[in-house]
Amino acid sequence: MPDAAQKVALVTGANQGLGLALVRGLRRTLGEESVVYLAARDADRGEAACSLLQREGLTPDFIQLDITDAASVAAAAGKIRARHGGIDIVIQNAAARITRDTPQADQVAGFVDTNNHGTLRVIEAFVPLLRDHARFIVVASSFGSLRNLDPRLHGKFDAPGLTLRDIERAMDEFVSLTRAGMARQEGWPDWINVPSKIGQVAAVRVLAREKADEFRRRGILVNAACPGLIDTEASRPWFEDMSKAATPDEGARDLVWLATLPAGTQEPYGILVRHRKPHPWT
Repeated sequence: MPDAAQKVALVTGANQGLGLALVRGLRRTLGEESVVYLAARDADRGEAACSLLQREGLTPDFIQLDITDAASVAAAAGKIRARHGGIDIVIQNAAARITRDTPQADQVAGFVDTNNHGTLRVIEAFVPLLRDHARFIVVASSFGSLRNLDPRLHGKFDAPGLTLRDIERAMDEFVSLTRAGMARQEGWPDWINVPSKIGQVAAVRVLAREKADEFRRRGILVNAACPGLIDTEASRPWFEDMSKAATPDEGARDLVWLATLPAGTQEPYGILVRHRKPHPWT
């Protein structure tokens, strides 16, 4: 990767939890002259998170970015292009939460729009800005494996010639079926997080395949990453035993490692990585 003084990094959804820990980890790992953008949808919360890190002696830069709004994503990318000419590290961490109190059929549209369509918005806006030896990471989970999906649906996420738009159409189909109460009979899981994570990992795999010639030539790595179980407000309602969960800072370590792999690193590429090792797709 470029010298530390030339590195520019961005973490979305970074005002709390894992995202905040990722900014902290990058800010500590990269050189003092590097720039680490803490991106958040809400400006007040984002600025407050930056102030928290500043009290720790760190110097993040805030940028407003709402991944559900294409104009907001494009505006953030435009600012970074104008200021720096490109970017070295992008971690797409922003995600919607699922709540127990609301039927998943009532949550699925917003959930997919954020986690899946939002990921595509970040891809479309920031991939053109990637410098040589850049690292592009989508935070997903080990649920993002075809082994968690009915074989009847595998072709929607893993077939020759699939495009990013094909993945988005599959997710839109899932949303429509879930809202209509017909998803289960078509083979979709009841928990909307599983198809969403599979869609995220599939998008990374498609992007890596479509851009393989260019990315390999320029030393760019693109991957999905599972940080494992993290003790956050988003995860606590879904797991009875959090005694073995990592703190956000502990969970961030492997992702910071992945984001700062040195120039010349060839692998991992285009896969889901968990605890620094490839996680099976099938």
